[in-house]
Amino acid sequence: MGNMLVKRQYRLIKGACFLCLVSCTLFLVACYSGKRSDKMIFRYNADTGIPSLDPAFAKNQSMMWPAHQLFNTLVEVDDSLRIVPSLAKSWEISDDRLLFTFHLRDDIFFHEDDAFPAGKGRKMTAADVVYSFSRIMNKQTASPGGWIFNGKVDTLQPFKAINDTTFQLRLIRPYHPILGILSMQYCSIVAKEAVDKYGSDFRRHPVGTGPFQFVVWEEGQALVLKKNARYFEKDSAGNRLPYLDGIKITFYDSKATEFLLFRQKQLSFINDIDASFKDEVLTKKGALHKAWEGKITLQATPYLNIEYLGILVDSTNVLVRNSPLRSKKIRQAINYGFDRRKMILYLRNSLGNAAESGFVPMGLPSFNDSIVKGYQYDPAQSRQLLAEAGFPDGKGLPVIKLLTIPIYAEMGNFIARQLEETGIKVQVEVMQKALLIDMTANSTALFFRGSWIADYPDAENYLSVFYSKNPAPPNYTRYKNPQFDALLEKALVETNDSIRYILYRKADQLMMNDAPVVPLWYDKAVRLVQTNVQGFTPNALNLLELRRTKIAD
Repeated sequence: MGNMLVKRQYRLIKGACFLCLVSCTLFLVACYSGKRSDKMIFRYNADTGIPSLDPAFAKNQSMMWPAHQLFNTLVEVDDSLRIVPSLAKSWEISDDRLLFTFHLRDDIFFHEDDAFPAGKGRKMTAADVVYSFSRIMNKQTASPGGWIFNGKVDTLQPFKAINDTTFQLRLIRPYHPILGILSMQYCSIVAKEAVDKYGSDFRRHPVGTGPFQFVVWEEGQALVLKKNARYFEKDSAGNRLPYLDGIKITFYDSKATEFLLFRQKQLSFINDIDASFKDEVLTKKGALHKAWEGKITLQATPYLNIEYLGILVDSTNVLVRNSPLRSKKIRQAINYGFDRRKMILYLRNSLGNAAESGFVPMGLPSFNDSIVKGYQYDPAQSRQLLAEAGFPDGKGLPVIKLLTIPIYAEMGNFIARQLEETGIKVQVEVMQKALLIDMTANSTALFFRGSWIADYPDAENYLSVFYSKNPAPPNYTRYKNPQFDALLEKALVETNDSIRYILYRKADQLMMNDAPVVPLWYDKAVRLVQTNVQGFTPNALNLLELRRTKIAD
């Protein structure tokens, strides 16, 4: 008991010391600009935590957001989903579309850090690009983004520094989405000295070239970033970006606590609206209730994210061989067996669109729901497919277990109730997100809830989820269809957009017919923002963009 008391006191002292450190840090950051910290610090909560600040591991939104503040990529995606310059000011593509030559800016410096002589951040060069991309491919790095260059770049010398400001990338064969790949957070440029100095601890001591730089991180409590005084970008008036003095990220795992802090104006915004308070804030049509009008700002914009249920279809897996889900007709029956539109109306307050086309979501130029046909609610068709599969009215059909995470439990139960009316019994099992991610990656989850956020704005990013030569991630269902693979491979070398979109749609339709997934909805990015936050614009990738954000008095 005495030891427990000592440990508890130590934790309290440690927490108090850290909060003091954070307060001092924010005070210093504010002094840097001559303004009070409560006016110049952007605050948000990461309820799922941040496992790593190393961009080589930025596989989900919680890690992408801080990576975007700390690092830069050669190119980036603008608000209109176009590829635009970032570290590279321009580039040329050879006639055979195999060689990309990038011309880098010569005014970019790494953050000041002890990894460099005298702690002074040095100038970034093309050699840093070669190192960063090679590091992603290095199996010892164990980056979950290691797949992004697989089968795409030259096997002998994929990356080359011609001089300090000229970098070349060579492909094996033409691959249209390569610029989109290079905009991903995985492709952030890091300094070798920092990786060498901190080793595995680089995950919690990042050194990049981004608009904000690392200050302090007490895992589970708070992460503090400060303005990079030497950041290279300027606004149209010549003022150096970013405007903010710093960012503070907290890690409360309770959405109720997060919402309370937002109401108390201790958070600048919250992302998405939890089921526990969405009806308090939003009408069923997705608008603010009158009581909230003028007090907060609602941002809702199309978001390149699809929510879905995945089905493991690897016939060599014993889980699949012993499951009724091995039958395509059963998978199709599930797709027809529940009302997506009603689910979005009642559980999402109309924030999203029913996914009744393919896996490629609304918002991408190749999307066409009049050509790619998915599944609408049709219980009669669901029952007919069950009968054709040998389970009339569901008789003899074993209970199917659906794995999901707590925030999607209500959605899982809604689907289960409707499927039961057609004869399909589903047992919803709720587990922690980390466990479900591990199970899907290791092909031990047979029927699971998932989502896919676009890394770059091209349908290939979604269709690659079903490419048989890809591991899990991204091919969590282990789908394999040679015809699908051939269509996707043909699309990737096609330079004519119209023809490539036709190929994308054919591949999407083919996969939907095989039904390794149950698309739920095409998402909308939904944010509740304090009224004094300015220049904080949403985007279809739902990337946290803070370079031009201001906090008014």
